[in-house]
Amino acid sequence: MSLVELIAQADERALAASGLACLDRCVPLLGGDDDILRPLWASLVEGREWQERLMKARAELGVDEGFEAEDDAECVSEAEAARLARRMLAAVPAEPSADALRQWADACSVAALQIHRLLDPVAGGDSSVTARREGRTDGMSPLVAAELRRQVAVLELVTGHGAGGLRRALDVSTEGRRVLRAVVSRRARGRA
Repeated sequence: MSLVELIAQADERALAASGLACLDRCVPLLGGDDDILRPLWASLVEGREWQERLMKARAELGVDEGFEAEDDAECVSEAEAARLARRMLAAVPAEPSADALRQWADACSVAALQIHRLLDPVAGGDSSVTARREGRTDGMSPLVAAELRRQVAVLELVTGHGAGGLRRALDVSTEGRRVLRAVVSRRARGRA
């Protein structure tokens, strides 16, 4: 099943986990601590305090709802990647309804794949994120392919195991965050 189909069929918890996992993997671009989104993950398990914890995360990362970033990074692709990550956080629905979460999870999926494409040193060829999400993966770069696999894994884990799948979904996201942090670090060393 394609990523687009998984998002279309997911329930509220899986959609929230999907969007949150995409955002969590991109935390290195926001300059945040690795645990900054943990309270939101806990909200998915507990089913409470989503809005309060969201507002705290936004405040800690200096992102308001509707945020638009400036080009202040050294590298254009990193500036664009950071802007996409900030938009993901700014767009988190304060009231997590199924429709709002589906729209947000879908946008986060696209943004996270674009971020990985922007930061992948070997990205080339057909870079259509839409085609990737629909299942056409020929010639996909390794970083983008790994992000696509993580997105599918998170949705499958939470859809198949409910709240019990959230821990494993967080583990998948943590692995992806480490990979992206390493990519950002390598790029910074390359500029030095």
